[in-house]
Amino acid sequence: MNHSVELSLSEEFDGSTAVACVILGLSFLVGAPGNVLVIWTILRHVKQRSHTVVIILHLAVADLLVLITLPLWIYSLAHTWVFGAVLCKTLVYTVTVCMFSSIFLITVMSVERFLAICHPFLMMRWKTKSNIKIYLVLLWLLAFLLGVPALTQNLENTDGNVQCFTRELNSDTNTIIILCLETLLVFIVPFIVLSICYCLVAAQIKKMSFNSKEKSMVLIHSVVIAFTVCWLPYHVINIIDLICILSWPDTDDDCISKPIIFIVGALV
Repeated sequence: MNHSVELSLSEEFDGSTAVACVILGLSFLVGAPGNVLVIWTILRHVKQRSHTVVIILHLAVADLLVLITLPLWIYSLAHTWVFGAVLCKTLVYTVTVCMFSSIFLITVMSVERFLAICHPFLMMRWKTKSNIKIYLVLLWLLAFLLGVPALTQNLENTDGNVQCFTRELNSDTNTIIILCLETLLVFIVPFIVLSICYCLVAAQIKKMSFNSKEKSMVLIHSVVIAFTVCWLPYHVINIIDLICILSWPDTDDDCISKPIIFIVGALV
């Protein structure tokens, strides 16, 4: 390979690694204390916990479990993975389960807000402690189940640089199934539910008159936009991988360059 091309690729990799590390570092510095504060406030000061508060508590715990792993990923990106294959699988599974459960919790919260604002009488019948416990148990079980493919995660050694980013599945068929399930259950369905619920909530809020009406609208739009911005690139890459597998099943080359994968992974 031409020396200038090698230098260009090296600079691209270094630049993407730096961007990924900055995103992860900011997420940790802002997210970890923020979620600890949320958990402490709810457990210490909130005596009567509504459905929304219980969902927020679970959401904060799920997010915190992801955030406390970020220093390890930052060190790995900046240097190399030195924590062994077992911890690699354990952390990837934990992060995957918590991220999926976070999405499901946000989706359930949007349904809960929709019912509370648009159908309050129906909400009163749905709003029981036993119901919310059942929904949360089912939600976490689904996340644990969808996270199982993460246990195939293995270490990849590229010219002495070991990283915990490679998923080793048995066949292309398994890869296709997992990519389709992830895209459908973790993005398309939640996005549709979020969009429909919050559009209906926004329409209902417009008819109301209260002081924080504009703040409520901003919050609603922010949730949908943040969800889309953070998760859409990841699933676009999943779809490109799916197209590559279907179009060129015998090739071992990556369709997406690792620098892009690093940044998209950090954004998620």
